[in-house]
Amino acid sequence: MIKVRAKKNLVTSHGPLCLEVDFEIPDKELITLFGPSGAGKTTILRMIAGLTDPEEGLIQVDDEIWFDSAKGINRPIQERQISFVFQDYNLFPNMTVRENLEYALKDKKDGGLIDEFLAMVHLTELRNRKPGTLSGGEKQRVALARALLRKPKIFLLDEPLSALDLELRLKLQDEISALYNRFKIPTIFVTHDLSEIFKLAHRILIMDAGKIVRSGTPGAMFGEDALSGKFKFVGNILQMDKEDFLTIVTVQIGNNLTKVVATEEEAQDWRIGDRVVVAAKAFNPIIFKI
Repeated sequence: MIKVRAKKNLVTSHGPLCLEVDFEIPDKELITLFGPSGAGKTTILRMIAGLTDPEEGLIQVDDEIWFDSAKGINRPIQERQISFVFQDYNLFPNMTVRENLEYALKDKKDGGLIDEFLAMVHLTELRNRKPGTLSGGEKQRVALARALLRKPKIFLLDEPLSALDLELRLKLQDEISALYNRFKIPTIFVTHDLSEIFKLAHRILIMDAGKIVRSGTPGAMFGEDALSGKFKFVGNILQMDKEDFLTIVTVQIGNNLTKVVATEEEAQDWRIGDRVVVAAKAFNPIIFKI
C-alpha cells in the first residue's frame, strides 16, 4: 500500500497554485493522473521520487516512511526504490543498449536478466547499438526495460509516450501493459491520452488546480458508466462564439474541427485551449470539460 498526503505551494504559468492531495494506491494497482497542464501531476511524481519536497505531508510505501513532515523524515532519492520514466528517455548516450541496462542492475549477479529483458522489449538485435542510432520508440523501450531492472517498489511514468506518433504509442501501450501484467508493480502514469487510460489504468485520479476533483474507474469517469453516448472524442477548444443565449464552441479533434452548441451556463468556465470531451447522448451532441 502506498499512501500520499502532500501539500506544496507552487508558482505556475497560470499564477500561484496550492497543490494538496491525499490518496492511496493498493498493491499491484496502476493509476493514472489526468488533468490540464499545470494541475500538479508531475509535481506529485517528483515528490514521491524525492526530487521535490512537500511542505507538509506523509509519503509511506508499505511499512517504510519516505517523507513525514511532522517527524522530520525525508529519505534521499537513492534510498527510495522508485523507477521514473520520462518522455525524453534519459539514456546514457555513450553506452550501448545493453550497457544502459547493465547500469540499472543493483546486483551484478542478475546479469542473466539482461537478455530476458532485451527479448521482452524486442531489442535483442539492437543490444550493441547506442541511443543516438535508435528511433524514439526504441529509446523508450530501453528506458522502460532499464527502469524495471531496478526492481522498484513504485513505477512512475510521466507522459512517456507523448512525443511518439500514434502507431508507436499504440504499440508501446501494449508493451507497457504486458510488462505491468508480468511484474505487477504499483504504477502511477501521467497522461493526457484517453486511449492510454482505458487500455492501462485500473483507476483514474482527475486533477484540477492542484486538487483531485474526481476519481474512479476509467469507465465510470469517461465511459458508458458516465455517458451513454454513441461516440466520444477528446479535443481542445479553439474558439467560442456567443450567439444570444448559446455558445458555439469550435473544438479541434485530431486534425479536424467540429462545432458544438453549448448553453451559456455550461460554457461560463470554459477557456480557449481547455481539453474537452465531445460526445453524443441520444441524437444530440454534448460537450463537457475534462
